[in-house]
Amino acid sequence: MGTLYLVRHGQASFGADDYDQLSALGQQQSRRLGEYFAHKGLSFEAVLTGTLRRHAQTWQGIAEGLGQPAEPRLWPGLNEYDSEAVIAAIHPHKLEKPDSPEMYRHHFRLLRDGLAQWMAGVVSPKGMPSYNEFVAGVTSALDHVRTQHEGNVLIVSSGGPIATAVGHVLGTSPETTIELNLRIRNSSVTEFAFTPKRHMLVTYNTLPHLDHPDHAQWVTYA
Repeated sequence: MGTLYLVRHGQASFGADDYDQLSALGQQQSRRLGEYFAHKGLSFEAVLTGTLRRHAQTWQGIAEGLGQPAEPRLWPGLNEYDSEAVIAAIHPHKLEKPDSPEMYRHHFRLLRDGLAQWMAGVVSPKGMPSYNEFVAGVTSALDHVRTQHEGNVLIVSSGGPIATAVGHVLGTSPETTIELNLRIRNSSVTEFAFTPKRHMLVTYNTLPHLDHPDHAQWVTYA
């Protein structure tokens, strides 16, 4: 039986012109996770990442902390959905950059509604695959791990694909998958045990590498 570790990228740049870039804290979170893996004596027989910059930067930080440089296998199906396109599909007017708690809440209310409509096939966000195609991209990575590996495997991705993977394994409703997505924390670890036949959820959205008072301010969601 193998173990698949699914890691969400470190803190990116929410509200900035270019979200797809780790912040300084996101880089620290990633290195700290690699140090934690090294402390636990973990190594990985394979590493899969999406093709986004924040995925590559997160793996780079993990690899530095872990001391296990490796060329990851790029898997486009592990890329995140386009949240701006999801919101634009139901809200035609461009949103201002959120700079207050109320604006942040408004942003995520729209995102939740847009995701629900995309998942139900009601809207087709510009430039995005259908929801069924998005799920297929995620499950193709799970199938690859299940059929090609037997030991420890690492996936570095985003909240949407990780929540989708958990929802797929547990058979959750779309509404539950959305809630899983919007609660996932930066650099969090989700674990699946796997056999050639199936994946089984072990842990979800954990931060063992930040479980110390010194790192209390390192817990982020965006």
